[in-house]
Amino acid sequence: MAAFAITPETFGMVYYTTEQIMNVVGPLADNLGFGADEPITLHINETTPLGRITTQSSDPIVFLIEGGAFEDPRRPRSFGPNQTADSLGRALLRLRDRRSAGFADAPAEGELSFAQVAAWDAYLMGRLERLGYKAQRQRRLYNFRNRHGFSDVADAVFETLWTSDTLTWNDVASMSASAAE
Repeated sequence: MAAFAITPETFGMVYYTTEQIMNVVGPLADNLGFGADEPITLHINETTPLGRITTQSSDPIVFLIEGGAFEDPRRPRSFGPNQTADSLGRALLRLRDRRSAGFADAPAEGELSFAQVAAWDAYLMGRLERLGYKAQRQRRLYNFRNRHGFSDVADAVFETLWTSDTLTWNDVASMSASAAE
C-alpha cells in the first residue's frame, strides 16, 4: 500500500477522520499503481468548502486539498467516500499521465483550456469507472458538451475518450479540438 501522510492529523471543522480518508485513498492509490516506495502527502485545508486539488509537487507527491473535495455533497462537512475517490482519483491519474512519455508535452495546469480539461477529465474518469469507482458519466458528458458543443460529433469524441485506456496528450488534445469544430 502507498505510504500516506495527512495533515492535519485531526480535524476541527469537518466531521471526518484521517482513518476514513485512508480507507478510501489507500486502496485507490494501490489500484492506480502507486506503491509503498512512493510516499504521498495530503495537505487538507478544512476551512474551505471548495473542492480543488492542486499538485504542489510530483516528486515527492504532495497534494494541496480544499476540504470540500472529500465532503459528501448532500451532507456538508461530512466525509464522502465517492467524492474522495473521484477527486483524488482524477488528481492521481493526471499525475500518472504527466509522468508518462505520452503526456510529456501536456501544458501546465494553468495553461489548459476549459475544453482540454473537460476532455482529459473524460479520459481520466472513464478509466476510474473501469476500476470500479463511481464516475458520474452523465455529469462528465454534460460538462464535456458544455465545453465542446451539443452535437453527435462531440458525443462520439466523448465516448472514445471515456472508453480508451492508452491515449497520449496529443490524442486527447486533438480529439478535444475536433469535437469543438
